[in-house]
Parts: sequence; C-alpha cells; structure tokens
Amino acid sequence: MFYDITLTTLIFLIFAAFCAGLIDSMAGGGGLIQLPALLIGLPKFETVEVLGTNKLTSVFGTSAATILYRRAITFNGRLLFAMALPAFIGSIGGALLASSIPTRALRPIIVILLIAMVIYTIKRPQLGAVESLKHEPGKQMRIGALAAGAIGFYDGLIGPGTGSFLILILVAVLGFAFLNASAMAKVINLCTNIGAILVFGFNGSILWKVGLLLAVANVAGGLIGATLAIRGGSTFVRKVFLFITTALIFKVGLDTITMW
Repeated sequence: MFYDITLTTLIFLIFAAFCAGLIDSMAGGGGLIQLPALLIGLPKFETVEVLGTNKLTSVFGTSAATILYRRAITFNGRLLFAMALPAFIGSIGGALLASSIPTRALRPIIVILLIAMVIYTIKRPQLGAVESLKHEPGKQMRIGALAAGAIGFYDGLIGPGTGSFLILILVAVLGFAFLNASAMAKVINLCTNIGAILVFGFNGSILWKVGLLLAVANVAGGLIGATLAIRGGSTFVRKVFLFITTALIFKVGLDTITMW
C-alpha cells in the first residue's frame, strides 16, 4: 500500500512531518526537518520524487496555518496578492529548472545570506517588535512583488530557508512586525508550494499515498505552531526565527562542505 515502506519508517516520517509543520508555521524552516527525513526514509526513490512528495505534504500544513492566522490577523490583501502571484510564477520556473541547474554552486551564497540575516536581526533588537510600515503602498507592492518572485524561484529550485527569507523581507524592508510577517509569509509560501506541486505532479514525481499520509501530521503541527505564534506574539516569533535561521546555516553549510 505504501510502496513497501516499513512501519518503523512511516512512524519516523510522520513524526518528522509533525515537527516540520510545527516549526514552519511559526518562522519557516520546516524543510530543515522534513526534507532530510524523507531523503533518509525513502532512499530507494528518485530525489525528484522526494522533493515532490515534500511539497505535497508541506502545502497542507501551510494551508492549515494560513487559515488559523487569517482568523486572528488582518492581512494587507493588495500587498499579499502583489507578492503571491509572482511567487507562484517564480516557483514554477524554479521547479522546471531544478533538474538542469547545478544548485550546489548556489549553496555557499545561501549560507552567506542566512548569516547576514541573523547578524542583521540580532543587531536590531527592536526590529519587528511592532509594525512600522515603510514606503507608500505602490512602492511596497513593487518591492514585495520583485522579492517574492525571486524567493519563489529559489523555493522551486532549492527551497531551504524560503520562509525565513520572506519574513525578513516583510520585516526589515517593508516594516511589518514579526507575527504579521510570519502570517503573510505562510500565504506566499503556500503559493510557491502549489506552483512547485503543479510541476512535480505533471511530471509524475510525487508519492501521493505517502505525501497525503504525512500531510495529516504536518497539518497537526502547523495548527499547534500557528497557535503558539499567535499567543506568543512578535517577540516569540523573532526568537524562533533566529533559532531556525541559525540551524539552517549549519544545515546548508554542512551540506555544502559534504557536496564539495
């Protein structure tokens, strides 16, 4: 029924999916847990199938967290649309090129960007504590659209840290508080996941039964994580953001050293 995967492996993957949903709904970075777990648990399958299954699982948890955030937080609808559409298109482009671009060459750049994000956030303790919007609405949408398109392309191509990059753009460049930024990042990340799923799905690169089973655990984690974030506010989300981004630095850095 589940591609001859053992029960022990399924339990391991279900737990990983739950933890990924929990963390991702608060500050991004769920792929730090879920994707490596899938690569370890499904060694007999092609990497592209694992990537597609990861996206399928993630989209459910992201959707659940988005709904919960939407009930508690008022979104800027125009800005969200301006960012979500290019993010969706960008992720399709990234996923289409995922098999033809040598992504390992990009990993050192990602590590440098993540380190810069952590240093920038630590040096500004009040960053994202309260909402202090920058730029007039039209400029906000232009900046947001360009950034979201680039991050969407990156998500379809590689993926790690997408939520963290979105949150920092919304906080540091556009002036949102961390909680609001995390909520908006979920909506945009949902669009990038859907875009990538369309590509992987049409190419037959998704293990549907495994992905849908893990989606249940991912949703549970996403709902709990979003609830904790809403209760803890921007200060709590900032701490989780720094922790996850630091973990991403070590993970991507280690992957880079191993690949070279």
